[in-house]
Amino acid sequence: MADRSPNGHRSDVRDTVLEEVRTVRPELAAAFSAELAGARAAVLGRLWGAFTREPLPGVGRPGRQGGTLTVSLEDGGRLEGAASCAERFAQVPPDFAVDGPAGPITEPVGLLATLKLCTPGARQLAGELDNSVVNLALARATARCSPRWVRDSIDAEQAVVDGHPQHPCCRTRTGLSVAEVLAYAPEHRSVVDLALLAVSADCWQQAGSWPQELREANRVLVPLHPWQRDHVLPQYPGLTVADRSIGARPLLSLRSLAPLEALPGHHIKTALDVQVTNYRRTISPAEVADGPLLSDLVAAVTDKAGYGDCLGILRELGGGAVRIAGRACPSLAVMVRESCERFVGPGEIAAPITAVYDTDASWAAGDPVTWLVEFAELVLPPALTLLSMGIALEAHGQNTLVVLRDGRPVRVLYRDLDGVRVSRRRLAAHGFELPPLVGDRACEEDEPLRTKLFGALLSGVFGELVAVFSRGHRAEPEELWAAVAGVARRVYAGLRPGGEDEDAFFGDTLPLKATTAMRLADTPGRAQWVRVPNPLAATTCLRDREGRVR
Repeated sequence: MADRSPNGHRSDVRDTVLEEVRTVRPELAAAFSAELAGARAAVLGRLWGAFTREPLPGVGRPGRQGGTLTVSLEDGGRLEGAASCAERFAQVPPDFAVDGPAGPITEPVGLLATLKLCTPGARQLAGELDNSVVNLALARATARCSPRWVRDSIDAEQAVVDGHPQHPCCRTRTGLSVAEVLAYAPEHRSVVDLALLAVSADCWQQAGSWPQELREANRVLVPLHPWQRDHVLPQYPGLTVADRSIGARPLLSLRSLAPLEALPGHHIKTALDVQVTNYRRTISPAEVADGPLLSDLVAAVTDKAGYGDCLGILRELGGGAVRIAGRACPSLAVMVRESCERFVGPGEIAAPITAVYDTDASWAAGDPVTWLVEFAELVLPPALTLLSMGIALEAHGQNTLVVLRDGRPVRVLYRDLDGVRVSRRRLAAHGFELPPLVGDRACEEDEPLRTKLFGALLSGVFGELVAVFSRGHRAEPEELWAAVAGVARRVYAGLRPGGEDEDAFFGDTLPLKATTAMRLADTPGRAQWVRVPNPLAATTCLRDREGRVR
């Protein structure tokens, strides 16, 4: 796992990738080479941030002197680096390096090597970091060579260049070749032809409803990502592909796609045996079974709370999996959900919050504080009320979309019910019965419910928005957070003032997912959390010119 040359450059890896780029997309080669330094530094900065706040093996608590952070290692060594580059959402300069025991460390894999871990998790993470660097450079090369025009909601999804704004594996696509990344990844504005796997009805395990357009006599037509067709389907001889396909544009998550002409009003979530950030993106039988049930429950609770007009739930209408040897196969599974276009009117677009962040909020019109208040008034009342009623949304920047009209927020959408957690006790208190779920989404402890929502919505969504408005729009972070606090206090005043949910919302710390610690753990799929300072803890509410709390 050590650097492959004394100066820390991964020349063998990147020279190979460069040759592939020259073969597949020669017009990107020069831009790819030019973007490598910045991509390397961006991933290194995210990893440096993890070293300073996550419980990594062999890493001591950081110390700070001026603008420098110092981290002690278990073997007595010491790391030093810029504190600014360890901050969440930092913009890291291309020449960023961490000073280590043997000199400057310029590569993410070199920084990981200072832990001296010889575990499968460490070896896998090293490969993921390399993969993230080259794919981030590819994404930036495409953005450099062709400007990003945003004409509709899918353009907004595909406008995200840098990927996850905090994860060192922000652009990992382990399993895809360079040609496949360019052909299938949304940051390259691709169009994908989904194969249709034709299976007999008795080999199909279904939940919810299935579109009639995807039925043919006594067969079910199962949309299959072309990568799955080429790399996974050969493992299952006897299965056949129909003689037609569905053209679609990939959304931010890579494996979810918007059909071009077929299935109007629907998005398709495919299984994809590719490592993206933390997980290999197959679809479990529990996810298929629970999706429609959770969709109906969350939509019903949202409507009863009175927030159906400002928070649209993109319901998972149905899904299924091919049965292999009598069991549902996660690699041959698919979900069909409502598309955001069902909730978007003329002149409006729906944009994931991560897209707003990644594009420097260039679509946001007007004063940043006012914009943030308008957004908060759309998302906080339903999200906090749903939590009080027993539903914790995983409302991070990919799952949370803002509908914009003339650059102003008018509606919020939520998608991907797989991350939702629910409380039978809280739901019952409001007259709802928990449906018979297959997965482990039911949770009767309050703290995991709050962690699920606050870790995504506060540490993620509002953290991203405050960062981008304070950086590119010259707004003061304290004023922005105070605006968010004002909206939240009004919401809690109408719920149960002084409750534990409110105390946690304004507590000294917030949960943040420890993504690097997860990748190094023996069980890398299990969520880990750290606590970070809560900027809402010491906020004073802003008042408008008429003296009302904003």
